[in-house]
Amino acid sequence: MVLRFRPRFRQLEPRRRVPGGQGTGSVTMTINDQQASPEPRPASPEPARRGGSIALVLLLAGAIVAAAVAFMTLGRAGAQPYILGLLALLAMVGLFMLFAFAAGIIGFADRSAEDPILRAIPENAFDGIAVTDAGGHVVYANSTYLALTGAATMQDVRPVERVFIGNPDVSEAVFRLLKAAREGRRLQEEVRVAGADGTEGRWMRLRVRPLGTSKREARQTVWSIADITRDRERQEDVFQTLQHAIEYLDHAPCGFFSVNPAGNLVYVNATLANWLDHDLAEIGSGGLKLSDVVSGDGAALLTSILPEPGEVKTEVFDIDLKKRGGQTVPVRLYHKLAFGADGTPGPSRTLVISRARDDRLDPQRAAEIRFMRFFDQTPMAIATVDKTGAVVRANARLAKLAQSLDPAGASASKSILAAASARDRAVLAGAIEQAAKGQADIAPVEVMLASAKERWGQFFVTAVSDETDNEAAIVHMLETTERRALENQVNQAQKMDTIGQLAGGIAHDFNNVLSAIMMANDFLLNAHKPTDPSFQDIMQIKQNATRAATLVRQLLAFSRKQTLRPQVLDLGEALTDIDRLLKRLIGEKISLEMQHGRDLWRTKADVSQFEQVIVNLAVNARDAMPDGGKLTIRTANVSASAASQLGHNGMPAADYVCVEVSDTGTGIPPEILDKIFEPFFSTKEVGKGTGLGLSTVYGIIKQTGGFVYVDSEIGKGTTFRIYLPRHEQVAEPQAETPAASGTAPEPAPAAPKPRADLTGQGTILLVEDEEGLRSLNARGLRSRGYEVIEASNGVEALEEFDAHGGEVDLVVSDVVMPEMDGPTLLKAMRARNPELKIIFVSGYAEDAFEKSLPENEQFAFLAKPFALSALVAKVKETMAPN
Repeated sequence: MVLRFRPRFRQLEPRRRVPGGQGTGSVTMTINDQQASPEPRPASPEPARRGGSIALVLLLAGAIVAAAVAFMTLGRAGAQPYILGLLALLAMVGLFMLFAFAAGIIGFADRSAEDPILRAIPENAFDGIAVTDAGGHVVYANSTYLALTGAATMQDVRPVERVFIGNPDVSEAVFRLLKAAREGRRLQEEVRVAGADGTEGRWMRLRVRPLGTSKREARQTVWSIADITRDRERQEDVFQTLQHAIEYLDHAPCGFFSVNPAGNLVYVNATLANWLDHDLAEIGSGGLKLSDVVSGDGAALLTSILPEPGEVKTEVFDIDLKKRGGQTVPVRLYHKLAFGADGTPGPSRTLVISRARDDRLDPQRAAEIRFMRFFDQTPMAIATVDKTGAVVRANARLAKLAQSLDPAGASASKSILAAASARDRAVLAGAIEQAAKGQADIAPVEVMLASAKERWGQFFVTAVSDETDNEAAIVHMLETTERRALENQVNQAQKMDTIGQLAGGIAHDFNNVLSAIMMANDFLLNAHKPTDPSFQDIMQIKQNATRAATLVRQLLAFSRKQTLRPQVLDLGEALTDIDRLLKRLIGEKISLEMQHGRDLWRTKADVSQFEQVIVNLAVNARDAMPDGGKLTIRTANVSASAASQLGHNGMPAADYVCVEVSDTGTGIPPEILDKIFEPFFSTKEVGKGTGLGLSTVYGIIKQTGGFVYVDSEIGKGTTFRIYLPRHEQVAEPQAETPAASGTAPEPAPAAPKPRADLTGQGTILLVEDEEGLRSLNARGLRSRGYEVIEASNGVEALEEFDAHGGEVDLVVSDVVMPEMDGPTLLKAMRARNPELKIIFVSGYAEDAFEKSLPENEQFAFLAKPFALSALVAKVKETMAPN
């Protein structure tokens, strides 16, 4: 460290103004042509700074030692005044040094600050540098700053805001710089300063920053000024060159476009935009995609180039571009695509050559265009392959198929075998091998495609007669996924209908047998008292017959041949009514949650049958959750647009009310999921289920006009979704009487009443082809006081009717009979007696034969099997006077 004297000078305000100062509207600076890149000008001379000297230190030390020796020779008494004087002198010098150090006149300085190299760096910098204190006064300025601001010495130097005063544009920039300086921020501005005497102006870059980070240094600010006129001129030259290049490219006789990896057009030249009738303003703003200008599946060709890290690929494609109005333009594309080191594609560069011009004058070109359009726009995927199945050429449809099967790798674009699943790949490879050997008439191959979802494709392999470019075969592929799904749907529907017809026929025959059993059982019950030892056995027969009748009704429900009493209802209210019943059925270990949609639409269904559907599903869910779980029932409206997006096979787009029954049970294995609605199919142990629960659900929903679908996952649970058609509210008359409706509804359950008198009088014509059942019914009616005339079929019934002169009060007839069925018999008898009353009995649904009757025909209906009491009650009700 050295002790240095630091003389302080007050910064004087500049006395000179730049010519053309205030009021000129611009700033003119005394900058001549040579100042474009200013030469460093010597700064104002400063006093030479002297460094410390070791000789002076040694001299002072020697003088003090000599004085001490001289004082010693004088003795203590003689030297004492001199010693006191010397000490006083040294004390005064020390005190003066302390005051000078405190006042800043002298101080300790680092030797490195005196390094001429460090001082030369700012002095010889190309940019003008100035340092201002907290008051805005310049405390330092290098020679470049003096030259740029027109100052000759440090006494003439001015701060930046005084240099560029007068020009509004420059003043605004300087104001922002001053604000940044006060806030201790860095800021940069570029301004244009007019030259003197109308000469061309200069571009200046002004920068400001704090001197340092310490509190003392932060109060000082560093300003820099640089002349960037030549840089600006070079930028303008480059911009002009770029503008010319863009103009040349825009008006080139061929088209050009660029597409980013997202498929957006980032650039289209004016020529191509004119061909396609598109506005250039749409390009680059995200308003136009590659698929908007490429016809058909041609866009898949451009995106099917397999990535190779660090490579640049150029492919040639003959496709059709699409105009704004939908017309097509045949073009040839030279598509160049560069891949990054990680295989990521960058923006493409594509040259477009129109092939539509003069095609009539060149037959070869016209034929080529027609072929390429046929090749690329055919709905089949076409490729030529070599002996190993590697793709040599492919059309746009195959490129699109490859991307749909494997969006990441698109391996099917390399090998046609990659399009097939691993299971069926050998079959396709065998067909290609046959074609490579020249074999003709190769049978089509239908295989499963290599996709995450189940998809199927049919491959047609044809041998190539002249093997060129390693082409061994032509492969045509047509996706058959939708066709197979439709075939499976039709097959399933036919299967269910066939099973339904079988179940309905069996149920009809069972009903006849059960009717005879139940009728005979009633006679036995009437003949035995409860105290009779055999009475309990007779009751056991009755209970088993009733149980069998329930199973038959379930078969009829599946075959959709049961009698329904539809009514307009709110499904939410119907579900609320059976809430307690469901909780008792599922038990305490399973929680029940109902979530009803708002403003549910009305639907039309038989409320008792709908409740049976929910009960059956709840029981199945309970059995699937032996350790407990959660049963959720949801309702919601499904609009026609939403229904069309669900993708359920066979369900047309319409308004529906959806009922969703979900459990958290064991789930249904996928291999049996399509069999669960078949009758007698059950996964439960023997004796724990009839296998008719879900078949009943299926039949009731189908007969109501709805649809049922199921989703299940092993270990997570099963969800049944029921869609019932929305019922449009129309003005309907009040409930019709049996006479007006043509049918007599079964009496609703009522409170227990005293036993009714079921005896009566009158002549009844009983028509039944089952002799045993007919005799039992006749016996029961006669026991109640009626006269019964028996007939085994319709023809015999007409003969009996005519033989008794039409004196018949009521006809009780089966529906299905040989020679003449019930509806035909009704027409013939109504021709003889229009007022004749008739009761049809059948194991089928009422509406199964009602369609074959004339409109507004009046009749009553009794479903088999029935007890004796039900028969005589229906007879007495029908014969009662209106």
